[in-house]
Amino acid sequence: MNAETLEGLDPFDILDAEAARLDAYFGALTEPDWDHASRCDGWSVRDVLAHLAGEELYNHACLDDDLDGLFARLEEEGIEDLAAFNDWTVLLRRDLPVGQVLAEWRRENGETRRRMRALGADATLQTMAGPYPVGLQTFHYCSEFATHADDVNVPVEPGEEPGRTAWRARVGIFVLDEQDSPVRVEGIPGGFRVELDDLAGELSSADFVDATTGRLSPGHALDPELRDALVCLA
Repeated sequence: MNAETLEGLDPFDILDAEAARLDAYFGALTEPDWDHASRCDGWSVRDVLAHLAGEELYNHACLDDDLDGLFARLEEEGIEDLAAFNDWTVLLRRDLPVGQVLAEWRRENGETRRRMRALGADATLQTMAGPYPVGLQTFHYCSEFATHADDVNVPVEPGEEPGRTAWRARVGIFVLDEQDSPVRVEGIPGGFRVELDDLAGELSSADFVDATTGRLSPGHALDPELRDALVCLA
């Protein structure tokens, strides 16, 4: 892994900023807004909030070093994979008042952010992938928040967008390297050139971020094999 890719970025500050962006947006929605479709297939804005609240179960299990307890509960519920877990977290909250779900997310994520920052970037915690640095895990949470913010059309101030896209691209490059991806990524003016064997393409920085999170537009000209190989943060 090339840790220099993320040098100079504070994951805790980024996560706080993304949480605040989501919180402000969710807090301003009216009842009809919650039923609007999101970019996540089959999920409304309300469902995305439910997912964010539900995945704090995993975040807290990592912090509590109690993944065994979480997995035992999921086994009792018949949850066998990540997709089923995601659907379960949404279904559990679909009939609850949205204010209750929002309060849950604010409370549980606030605790996650406080505890992660208190541990510090160089500490480790247990994850599904084994012991992992807190700072790097926080970057994964940053990407998760930013991706789902885009999924529900959370507005971003024009002045913030370049820096936000830049850190997200850097996280994508880091994770591709971390996963020993065969994709080669080279920075070019305005974006990136990506190569896989004899396949190649060029992406704007925003499209590169979308590609790493599995959100690249279906109509994009990038070769499907290269598109699939770039997904590392979905």
